[in-house]
Amino acid sequence: MAAQHDVTQSWRLGALELAAAYAAGTLTPLAVVEALGERIGRLNPKLNALITINPAAREDAAAATARWAEGTPLSPLDGVPLTVKDHLNVEGLATTWGNRALAGRIAEEDELAVARCRAAGLVILGKTNVPEFTLEGYTDNALFGVTRNPWNPALTPGGSSGGAVAAVAAGLCPLALGTDGGGSIRRPASHTGLVGLKPSIGAVARAGSLPQVMLDFEVVGPLARTAADAEALYRVIAGPDRRDQGSLWARPAASAGPLRILYVPRFGEQPLDPEIAESVERAVAVLEGLGHRVTRGALPFGLAAVDRFWPMMGAAAVAAIFAALPQAEPVAAERFRALAAQGRQLPAADYLGGWEGIRRFRERVSRAFEAVDIIITPSAAALPWPATEPYPPEIAGQAVGPRGHAIYTGWVNACGHPAINLPAPPSAGGLPIGFQLVGAFGQDAQLLQLAADYERANGRGWRWPALAEQTTTG
Repeated sequence: MAAQHDVTQSWRLGALELAAAYAAGTLTPLAVVEALGERIGRLNPKLNALITINPAAREDAAAATARWAEGTPLSPLDGVPLTVKDHLNVEGLATTWGNRALAGRIAEEDELAVARCRAAGLVILGKTNVPEFTLEGYTDNALFGVTRNPWNPALTPGGSSGGAVAAVAAGLCPLALGTDGGGSIRRPASHTGLVGLKPSIGAVARAGSLPQVMLDFEVVGPLARTAADAEALYRVIAGPDRRDQGSLWARPAASAGPLRILYVPRFGEQPLDPEIAESVERAVAVLEGLGHRVTRGALPFGLAAVDRFWPMMGAAAVAAIFAALPQAEPVAAERFRALAAQGRQLPAADYLGGWEGIRRFRERVSRAFEAVDIIITPSAAALPWPATEPYPPEIAGQAVGPRGHAIYTGWVNACGHPAINLPAPPSAGGLPIGFQLVGAFGQDAQLLQLAADYERANGRGWRWPALAEQTTTG
């Protein structure tokens, strides 16, 4: 008989490691969920990562424990704990979207990805914090307050999946569901040392969701501490559904042999933290060592269409939120009320013209991927900044605006291709740094395979932040 695991240390295990322990009978889902509940009670007040606890988690874990005992698990991840971003509906729990007026809004059905997780037996621990309407790159709101980075609680984990990444990085859960409409999975993952996948448009079907005001730019994706765990969760949530006709896309065959990789170190004269630049160079060298053909250069397409449409989409998005949920407007932050006013004045012809520009942009990006298999960039231009500030005001000594730190990710949402954040070597002060791999449309599986290859070649296991190692409430 296999030796029993110490359940008090089960928080250190990843999703697949937990599943293996369940199969071997050395841990049970119920014991793990109970141990994580104690850990959440001790560490979450320092981070404010989870804002709603699922009262049915223990019951769900007990049911998973019985299935493993009977040899009838629902899936390889049956009984594995999971958190869900407070942007995705979980039946019976509030979906607040970070807005005070929506605090009592109880979801009547699961978002499709959540339903797929539930059907696979994953245990939903609770909901994670977001910035109001998930439209900012840090995580704070008037309802629940600020979320902090486990690597340094004075700093932000980024956003909008800030609560999700803080929970996984601190060992409160091994897996999280996030959403990414402009980098909201990849950038927070880079700030916390995680693997975060933004799937291709349509790879994860959408149904039962909040108003999708970011059009098809926004997708649901997994966050984990390893590429294998991220892939395992992706396999649970991926796939088409009749309710989402955009999910019925064809998947092209992956390229065989060494990949053609274009490394774009920076975007023109836009500032980039020098520690990030150096770290990503070292990560790219690992991929070169695997035999892939890496060239360095600029993006083979312009981003003018994206830059033109983005502010229009943002203004229209907030106006659409308030049209669908009018109770949210009076208590929303002033900047969102002002943005909604702009959205209501936006000419339809301008908006549709901007959307036509995005359609043509997608054509140009698709043509560019005939000559390359992967594009690599940093995931974020800045290291984590103070947790209560919406963005870093300067990078590398240059003044930047609200999106200065976020320049590398939004174009991938606009074209709809898959992208994944992977950890690069940390900063001199120990802060996580990430880089993103962008694949051809539909090549999600190829990205996940390359991520696993990089992880093995890199030879660095997961580093726990000091906060995660704390054993007292002090």
